[in-house]
Amino acid sequence: MNFDDTPQEAAFRAEAKAWIAANAPKQYEEDLRKSSLGRTGLKDADILQVAKAWQRKKADAGWACLHWPREYGGRGATPIERVIWQQEEGAFGKLSGMFIIGHGMCGPTMMAFAAEDQKRKYLPPLASGENIWCQLFSEPAGGSDVAGLRTRAERKGDDWVINGQKIWTSGAHYSDFGILLTRTDPNVTKHKGLTMFFLDMRSPGVEIKPIRQANGHTDFNEVYFTDVKIPDAQRLGAVNDGWNVSLTTLMNERMSIGAGVSTGFPELFEFCSNLMLEDGLALDNSAVRSKLAHWAVRASGLKYTSMRAISALSKGERPGPENSIGKLVAGSMIQDVAAYALDLQGASGVLSGPEDAEVAGKFQAMLLRAPGTRVEGGTDEIMRNIIAERVLGLPGDVRVDKDVPFNKIPTRGRN
Repeated sequence: MNFDDTPQEAAFRAEAKAWIAANAPKQYEEDLRKSSLGRTGLKDADILQVAKAWQRKKADAGWACLHWPREYGGRGATPIERVIWQQEEGAFGKLSGMFIIGHGMCGPTMMAFAAEDQKRKYLPPLASGENIWCQLFSEPAGGSDVAGLRTRAERKGDDWVINGQKIWTSGAHYSDFGILLTRTDPNVTKHKGLTMFFLDMRSPGVEIKPIRQANGHTDFNEVYFTDVKIPDAQRLGAVNDGWNVSLTTLMNERMSIGAGVSTGFPELFEFCSNLMLEDGLALDNSAVRSKLAHWAVRASGLKYTSMRAISALSKGERPGPENSIGKLVAGSMIQDVAAYALDLQGASGVLSGPEDAEVAGKFQAMLLRAPGTRVEGGTDEIMRNIIAERVLGLPGDVRVDKDVPFNKIPTRGRN
């Protein structure tokens, strides 16, 4: 690995750093730096509007979706330049949270499968933050089995009529558009007979119901489709070839989510540096130091594993499985770190309000949000299967429904 910028990368970094210093909304920097996984908000402003304004400013100056082609609203930058930008954007990058699905998953899928006129129409407003997109894959009966979906799409002339339900759709309640995976032929095996579309989230028959989480937030949603009409022109890929289209989305999802999962370790170390226990400073306690050392090793491993991916990008290579590993390790680590921080707080750890709890309830928010991190973008079990099968070359799980037509797969247990 080479940790140094090339001369070209150093020049790009200097340019990005100077522009951010001159244009970033610094009045929100303190709030953003103090925010954590599970609680990103601004005291005196609507974060969605602030995020859209920052994205618009980036787009006007050529800093939005750097790796996208210029004709679609990007900059035509290299993958490593995108990484450099994210490093320099720092805390202000948290304003990009509501765009990550559109920029990291929906956009690349549209680039790969939409018609050219559609790309030029829909991608620039997506890059600039004018429009927000969501991903409509997961269903109540499917769990982590995306191919087990039951939302139906039936052809009616030049339109498709959609009926069904999606769940755990991040940001659906404020999204303008979405990509939708449906079942168009139940007579073939489950990975076949799927078709992908994109749609306006305000289409008649679309109903969105936010899901209130344990932390009080409503990031996820249920989405119901009742006789929703989608023109065939908004189909992505061939009829019944939606699984192959979805692989483009899922591959980019691993890259977008896996590369950016927080661990909570820097926050815990800072907390322990200032916390007084009965026998003195927490950082001087041998038991605390042992825990910190354990997580420091993990955090270091994640850092340098990520550096391997960045080094590959710098050389023009495609990263390997690093992001699946990163998501698996970081997802469980942040849950353990947050739980330990609450143990150190003692009885006051039961307080969760930012006005009452220690460090504004940062660790309480982390703990309540952590289970979602371990589910979204592929559960821990899915990540382990990917690493086992595609990295270590271990035999795949037994799949008894692999060659069975979807409508012949039993849906109830034995009587």
